Amino acid sequence: MKINIKRNPAKLSLITSMNKIFPILTFLLICIINGLMPSCTKEEATGTDKELLNLAQATTGFTWYKKSNILLAKSNASGHSEAFLKTRFNAVAAAKLDAGGKLVDGTSFPDGSLIVKELYKNESTLNRYAILYKKAGHPDADAKGWVWGYVNADGSVAAAASQKGAGCAGCHSQSGNIDYILMKKFFP
Repeated sequence: MKINIKRNPAKLSLITSMNKIFPILTFLLICIINGLMPSCTKEEATGTDKELLNLAQATTGFTWYKKSNILLAKSNASGHSEAFLKTRFNAVAAAKLDAGGKLVDGTSFPDGSLIVKELYKNESTLNRYAILYKKAGHPDADAKGWVWGYVNADGSVAAAASQKGAGCAGCHSQSGNIDYILMKKFFP
């Protein structure tokens, strides 16, 4: 006795699609479980990121770029999503500014320099700190001695200092930078 089985093309197509999708979904689930994919929860700053956040939140003893704390509209070349910014320099870094508060061409900042760029969503909402702290020999310092911080105003980490500026250094290395700083190029 011969059994005649008819194949349903729609069912076969669905099974073929599922066979292709299932390994991808399985891989993504494993990555999420093992922490290889970003999660929806915010990572609170700890270690170096917390140290940088504390340094950025302390506002005394700083000099504003061009000696003005007026918000600047971001430049068209900015990789930051925020619309406005203000940049300040601690006393060590400010020693490399001219009398008008602008960077001196060819400057190389000494160890202990702290530069904080405050990034604002709008004219009144601080969203994030972009921080450069020159501390050669620090485990999170890049080859030039800079420790990069990218911390949200709420204390969560936008990009960990342990990444050593991997997502920032490309833009900050463009022509016209002064030891990674682009303020003079875009705000002369």
